[in-house]
Amino acid sequence: MQKDRRSVKVMDIDFVNKTQYQFLVEDIFPGLQRKEKKFIVTANPEIVMKAQEDSAYKKVIQEADYTVPDGIGIILAAKLLKTPLQERIAGFDLTLDLLNYADENGLSCYFLGAKEDVNEKAVKKVQSDYPNIHIAGRHNGYFEFDDRDLVEEIAAAVPDIILVAAGFPKQEKWIAAYKDLFNHGLFMGVGGTFDILAGEVKRAPEIWVKLNLEWFYRLTQQPRTRMKRTLKLFEFMWDIIKDRKR
Repeated sequence: MQKDRRSVKVMDIDFVNKTQYQFLVEDIFPGLQRKEKKFIVTANPEIVMKAQEDSAYKKVIQEADYTVPDGIGIILAAKLLKTPLQERIAGFDLTLDLLNYADENGLSCYFLGAKEDVNEKAVKKVQSDYPNIHIAGRHNGYFEFDDRDLVEEIAAAVPDIILVAAGFPKQEKWIAAYKDLFNHGLFMGVGGTFDILAGEVKRAPEIWVKLNLEWFYRLTQQPRTRMKRTLKLFEFMWDIIKDRKR
């Protein structure tokens, strides 16, 4: 469990306290080689705040094998609590590293989530950029949570990596509910990653990412859809400040 590894706690969630490189070479790549079953949560402030409101969701995150700090808000919170994390581990970057590793080692991947056209475009992009990856299958995000036929279909494809882009909390709850039906596999909720792979959404320019202002770039690009998420970030930081004072 997460508590047995090097970690930092933020609002009762244990975050992996390693660089992305360390995390990959010490934990993830060896697990893939051994065909273990692992569950990664890429948690930003929104996910942490949702966990405070939804006890079942909080339990899912706490019982995941790894929760990585995806969001500058998590990094700032850890600093304020005087338990700094080594670095942010962005879900999109982690996905690219997994795809690179899968390509180099001939692993198989399943792509679950997003709109049908987005899912199709994302998979085609992966096939083009990572020709040695075996596409175990794909399915859009319009599925019923209790669709056991879909789960059995995915499990029968025996994928090494299962990327679920269904948005939180659905993607993490789905993984937690069904991962035990698989013999092995690395499961990760990836939110809007398929949209970026498909070219439907542009990621922030490199300089914005390096300055930890990716959230602000997204806000300027999609002010209506991002405002609520940005307000949640500030609510999260305010709660951290209050906790620190207590």
